[in-house]
Amino acid sequence: MACQSLDMNQASRKSESTAAPAVRVDKWLWAARFFKTRSLASTAVKGGKVEIDGHKAKPSANVRAGQQLRITKGEVVFEIDIVDVSDKRGPATQAETLYSETEASRERRAERAAERRAARISMPRPTTRPDKKQRRQLRRFKHGD
Repeated sequence: MACQSLDMNQASRKSESTAAPAVRVDKWLWAARFFKTRSLASTAVKGGKVEIDGHKAKPSANVRAGQQLRITKGEVVFEIDIVDVSDKRGPATQAETLYSETEASRERRAERAAERRAARISMPRPTTRPDKKQRRQLRRFKHGD
């Protein structure tokens, strides 16, 4: 009876090793260069900025090829399909091979970038720096002095 349970444990380990490789989501995000450090990636995942197949992720959650991620960085939202997994950070050209961004995501990012550009152009910008009198007026206005 002890031999049977030992054989079943070995069989389950073999099936796990033949399954698709999995990597922690925070390591993958760092390796795919979405975040500069693993710490930033982990913080983003904890903050609910990363979803795996439509569900909130934990930093220790594993990702595999074929899964979908939704990553929010500030105002930018990436919707990507994982093509390959890696826990090693390599050059940017190698990192680009780890995922493919959906066409809808690319279009939305381009539209939002155009909106931000248009808003920036329409905002009035001063031609010169404020002088001493104007700085005092600004300070009084902001702080209510």
